[in-house]
Amino acid sequence: MPNNGPVLPSEQHSLGSNTSMSSQFCPGSGANRRNTRSVMVSTGRNVAFLGFFITALALTACGKKDEVGAASAKTPDTAKSAEAAPAKPKGLPVKAEPVKVTKMDSEVSAVGTLLAAESVVIRPEIPGRVVGLHFQEGQVVGKGTKLVTLDPSEYQAQLAGTNADAKTESQRYQRTKELMEKNFVSQEAVDVAKGNMDRASAKREQDQVLLSRTTISAPFSGVLGLRQISPGAYVKAGDDIVRLENISSLKLDFRVPEMYLSQVKLGQALSVKVDAYPLDLFPGKIYAFEPAIDERTRTVVVRAQIPNPQGRLRPGMFARVIVLLDTRPNAIVVPEQAIWPQGRDAFVYKVVDGKALLTKVDLGIRRPGEVEVLKGLAANDVVVTDGQMKLKDGAAVIVLPMQPAAPATPPKAAAAASIPRA
Repeated sequence: MPNNGPVLPSEQHSLGSNTSMSSQFCPGSGANRRNTRSVMVSTGRNVAFLGFFITALALTACGKKDEVGAASAKTPDTAKSAEAAPAKPKGLPVKAEPVKVTKMDSEVSAVGTLLAAESVVIRPEIPGRVVGLHFQEGQVVGKGTKLVTLDPSEYQAQLAGTNADAKTESQRYQRTKELMEKNFVSQEAVDVAKGNMDRASAKREQDQVLLSRTTISAPFSGVLGLRQISPGAYVKAGDDIVRLENISSLKLDFRVPEMYLSQVKLGQALSVKVDAYPLDLFPGKIYAFEPAIDERTRTVVVRAQIPNPQGRLRPGMFARVIVLLDTRPNAIVVPEQAIWPQGRDAFVYKVVDGKALLTKVDLGIRRPGEVEVLKGLAANDVVVTDGQMKLKDGAAVIVLPMQPAAPATPPKAAAAASIPRA
């Protein structure tokens, strides 16, 4: 039943509220349509974003599965490569060589000059004209061979006169003696006659000597040099005619420091090298010493004899002398680069059971590229030759294998390789 009475304020409020709620849910109203469209658009966006997110999650999961599969597929190969990789070396790499046992000669070197065993310049002792030259230049002659003849006529005439004088004085002396026996003359007259006879005899002998000097002969066997005169020339006493040298054996003079004097003895062997024959050694022996030592150089002059049967050596040659002092048949020798000097001492690194041991050594004779060790090493030891800079005493080492020497290239092959090809 309708109530037509006045409407209370509480009733008006209820009515207003109901009207508002009905207007929100009523489809027919414009405000409701706008709200519905906004909700639908917002819902569509959320759905699209949710789909994109789900898709990204799915792709990420697939990628991780592929990575896990690839990792599982690579695991055996990685393990194999790890097994195939070499182990890290335990030690420092070095080069080493065993010591060498060989013969070593203790020697002293010097320089000297070769001299002829005998040498002379042929000169006349008297003046005269040359009437004969009886030799050829460079000729080998024996002792006593006639070389030069001077004009003897003047000296023959002098000898003839002195012979006559000597004969006369001899006769006079005999007569004086006879007179003395008869007491006709004194003893003084006999003595004077005897003196005159002796002087005449001496003059005759002098003239005989002068006459003999007109012929000049070789004083010893040897080789003649170049003559300085021609036949018919007038020469004075002392003029040079020709040089004569005995070179069948040569003398060698050289100096040795006084510190080696106790080791150099008579009859000691030596070897000689000359520039004319650089590949040959000429043997010899010491046969004399100078009795005094030179105060300025503190050396002693030694003279040796060098056989020269083939005549290849000549007087005046510069000679390099090697005197053999001692020979050690089983000397221990190491490469020169194995020596590691520290202060005044010498050391080597000896390889023992994979370790480098610093060993002090005493050095002896040096030769090109190697040195003798007198004390500190044995015959079977191995020494480091390269890599000492990074070593310490007792350090572990790995000896690298020795590389074979590269074969020498033949000269013809090298020349052919150097020719450019078109």
